[in-house]
Amino acid sequence: MWHRRKALREAGLSEGMRVLDVACGPGLVTQCAAEIVGPSGYVIGLDPSTGMLREAQKGFCPSLVQGVAEALPFLDASFDFISMGYALRHVSDLSVTFRQYLRVLRPEGVVLVMEISRPRSKMLRRLSRFYVKSVLGLALTIATRNPSMHTLMNYWWDTTERCVPPEMITKTFKDVGFACTSTKEVFSGLLRDYTAVKA
Repeated sequence: MWHRRKALREAGLSEGMRVLDVACGPGLVTQCAAEIVGPSGYVIGLDPSTGMLREAQKGFCPSLVQGVAEALPFLDASFDFISMGYALRHVSDLSVTFRQYLRVLRPEGVVLVMEISRPRSKMLRRLSRFYVKSVLGLALTIATRNPSMHTLMNYWWDTTERCVPPEMITKTFKDVGFACTSTKEVFSGLLRDYTAVKA
């Protein structure tokens, strides 16, 4: 949670803003955003999965909507800030998605895409692969008593290694009309935060 909260603040999220958290999953980023914007702000979590939305309801997620990033069910210029945490790999069309973000943002609105990517360091890549596929897969299987968790962690790492290249994300933001973009990374690029601003 610390990285999510830090990334949101560094991207400019502050009290009173209207926020859309796309592909909210269990609501971890949504909850962090709600804490930051406070009672004067407003946060909506959006996800295509009814199961994930049920999980998000268990936490402090005041407003949840079912939908996909490629066809956001909101009016133009509805939000000050859009977040997407570790879900870009599930997007079918990057350009369509980013155009949707541009459409529903107000002028000077910000998009923050947090992503787990393939690290540049070969050593860190090996360690991360082992941790996710073996250690985390086994731990979650035992904790949840669900043998599918091991398959899920394998999928999660495989899609991380094949995720959209960082330069493609930045280029697509610019191509669809965002005014400026920036990227922050830690752990040799294992965690990357992409920020784009609407003119």
